[in-house]
Amino acid sequence: MDFRVFVEPQQGASYETQLAVAQAAESLGYSAFFRSDHYVAMSGDGLPGPTDSWVTLGGIARETSAIRLGTLVTSATFRHPGPLAISVAQVDDMSGGRVELGLGTGWFEREHQAYGIPFPPPRERFARLTEQLELITGLWTAPSGETFDYAGTHYALNDSPALPKPVQQPHPPIIIGGLGAKRTPLLAATFADEFNVPFASLDTVQSQFGRVADAVDANGRSADSMTYSAAFVLCAGRDDAELTRRAAAIGRELDEMRTNSPLVGTPGEIVDRLGPFAEIGVQRVYMQLLDMSDLLHLQLFADEVMRQL
Repeated sequence: MDFRVFVEPQQGASYETQLAVAQAAESLGYSAFFRSDHYVAMSGDGLPGPTDSWVTLGGIARETSAIRLGTLVTSATFRHPGPLAISVAQVDDMSGGRVELGLGTGWFEREHQAYGIPFPPPRERFARLTEQLELITGLWTAPSGETFDYAGTHYALNDSPALPKPVQQPHPPIIIGGLGAKRTPLLAATFADEFNVPFASLDTVQSQFGRVADAVDANGRSADSMTYSAAFVLCAGRDDAELTRRAAAIGRELDEMRTNSPLVGTPGEIVDRLGPFAEIGVQRVYMQLLDMSDLLHLQLFADEVMRQL
């Protein structure tokens, strides 16, 4: 099982804080550092304020050497797809080919209102996401020296030089996630290298993985061409006192967290609780680290859980 660190900087984190987490994750052997792409905190004051995900990852790319970097997930409402393709390709180059792009429809209306970003209805957001995936992958894979055109309902490109090209070929891995029963599995089977289910129960994860696997097969892809992942909040401790302290630091109740995440408990508990998720096909786990000041949390998990799995 592959473990990745996933942070929520909109809740309150400077670039330096995120860099410290990324560098600690790299030194401890985690495979990736991922961050959310949000501009407004869901709770609390969010100080010192939001950081742009791709600006941040570009900086971290130059201050790390091996760990993979990405978003879970970038909102299709935030950026025009042409400039987004340029940004991600540039960070891929800056990192030496370590970038992955998680892309979704966007859902948090309040942050759109706060920063003047249009927030269309769900159907249009999904249509825009589909066109962005077509457009971004088209730009990245267009043969060098040839231009790229695209005519969609929401986006149109004319005579684009389709540059720069990313380091990874044919393009950086694309991650799509969610719980949609029809359109989401189809979109994943068409564009994604990885499918992610965030913060869901064992039964929900299993059902959604099954839908995506069926869509992958119907699309003529091999079963092993898709990586299946899940995201869970992390709260690990050697005993109840340490667990209670870590839960309180993020404003959560330990009992509530234990019912919602297999990454809550002592190391032995977590190993046991991850077993059923591995059995249903979870190959990769994103550990949502909400207290970014607690780097010993990452060390405990690496030393006591990750080495066993």
